[in-house]
Amino acid sequence: MPLRNWIMLTVLGAIWGGSFLFAKVAVAEIPPFVLVFLRVSIACTVLLMILWHRGMLNRLEKKYAVPFLVMGLLNNAIPFSLLFLGQTEIGAGLASILNATTPVFTVIVAGLLTKQETLQGNRIAGVVLGVAGVAIMLWSSLSGLASDPLWAQLCCLGAAISYACAATFARRFKTLPPQVTATGQLLGSTTLMLPVALLTAGSWTMADPSLTAWLNVLALGVLATALAYLIYFQILAEAGATNASLVTLLVPASALFFGWLILGENLGVLQLGGFAVLLAGLVVLDGRILKKRRAPAV
Repeated sequence: MPLRNWIMLTVLGAIWGGSFLFAKVAVAEIPPFVLVFLRVSIACTVLLMILWHRGMLNRLEKKYAVPFLVMGLLNNAIPFSLLFLGQTEIGAGLASILNATTPVFTVIVAGLLTKQETLQGNRIAGVVLGVAGVAIMLWSSLSGLASDPLWAQLCCLGAAISYACAATFARRFKTLPPQVTATGQLLGSTTLMLPVALLTAGSWTMADPSLTAWLNVLALGVLATALAYLIYFQILAEAGATNASLVTLLVPASALFFGWLILGENLGVLQLGGFAVLLAGLVVLDGRILKKRRAPAV
């Protein structure tokens, strides 16, 4: 890739890694489902303004209403809700690592369940390594070596599974500009999360959170969702899906760094070991390093 795309990819990895930090701070003062609604509604507003500026609002056609709702459910409402619920109990770094299993589950969903993709040797090996890495991380909680609740970690894994289903479902939007798809799914998730937020808010009011919490909410909506989508789609258009997928390797690293630097978070030995195995699985799943090693010398 050109240097410009590498810079964009690094920035995107830092933004999405930072999103786990933003969520960890905000969810301490805002109910999880309310936080999800705030995130998607703010991002939706920003992207609607961008579509209006570009004269693309007419691409949000009624025939896509139901698909946008499904996409908003799978790619925003469910995973954001599960991640925020999980982060009420576990750190930003661990949540990001568990969420990094998305490519592993995508291969399982697209290759085994829906038969949309063929399973090559490196993908099978990557899935095996990824599952092994997750098992090692979960074992640290099951064996009592780590205090992170198992249910919270399973929530983050559930979010990764939902993302994988969304990636498979998103293939039907190939004819739409990516910005339109992003806006449509955010419209869908905002519609879905509004009643959920109202029902679960309880006695919470908008005057309750501190300024710090609100700044993190804005960072989630504007920076980590609206702007991040625009950067991601730009990389996708210029460098292709394979190169854009490299962000998966950068997100947990940046989230771990921010969690350690700002929140003072640390992982146990087994959790770090599981992360290393998962990272190896993602590299094998990507396959490019293996292809370079196998390339015959001229």
